[in-house]
Amino acid sequence: MADQETPDELTVGELAERVGLTVRNVRAYAARGLLPPPRLVGRTGLYGPHHVARLTLVREMLAEGYTLAGIEQSLRHAPETSGPTALALHRALMAPWLPGETEETDLETLAAKSGVVAGPELVERLESIGVVELLDGGRVRVLDPALLSAGLQVVRLGIDLDALITAQQRVSELVEEAAQVYVEMFHSTVWKDFVDAGAPEQEWARMRSVVERVQPVAAQALLASFRSAMATAVAEELHEVVERLTGGH
Repeated sequence: MADQETPDELTVGELAERVGLTVRNVRAYAARGLLPPPRLVGRTGLYGPHHVARLTLVREMLAEGYTLAGIEQSLRHAPETSGPTALALHRALMAPWLPGETEETDLETLAAKSGVVAGPELVERLESIGVVELLDGGRVRVLDPALLSAGLQVVRLGIDLDALITAQQRVSELVEEAAQVYVEMFHSTVWKDFVDAGAPEQEWARMRSVVERVQPVAAQALLASFRSAMATAVAEELHEVVERLTGGH
């Protein structure tokens, strides 16, 4: 039996009308990855309730002042078939952790800022640590402007760029481990209680507040631990240098 349209599925025109958008906007958002692909029946794309939920959220976020780039970041890891409840919760929990707005530039400008030739190899390495994304026409999207800015400051201090990128790759691995520690702590405490209670809608505001407060506290704790570890590491390195220069005297 051939595939047929089900009662809860919509054509692109019906979907646009349902969520109060134009067909052109729907196609543009789909092109940016904000909308999962439709189910194809022949050459007709059919959209279900999860598409309605996703587009409704996009429209609401645009109305609140989010840019398309910001919405794209927020929804990047959301399950494609999520309903409105799951999407709203995903948005509430992800928003405090997202980096700032992305920026687009060209390789010449990137090279001028870094003081080095921004060739394909450099861009590939920057992509590997999540700093930039190569676009068509020799342009790049800076995914984390703050991280790139910090890196360029280090380069201007005389640190070799290759050494910096290698170090940052290792630091990123360690930070991911630290992030997982905090996530597991959150998961086994307040999040578990929330899920066990059925994720009641009246508790969403409290959960979002907890997440927003955890972010600066976790960052502060991580920075304090880093400063302490750096002090110890620098002291040990200085001790070895002094020992070598003085011959152990």
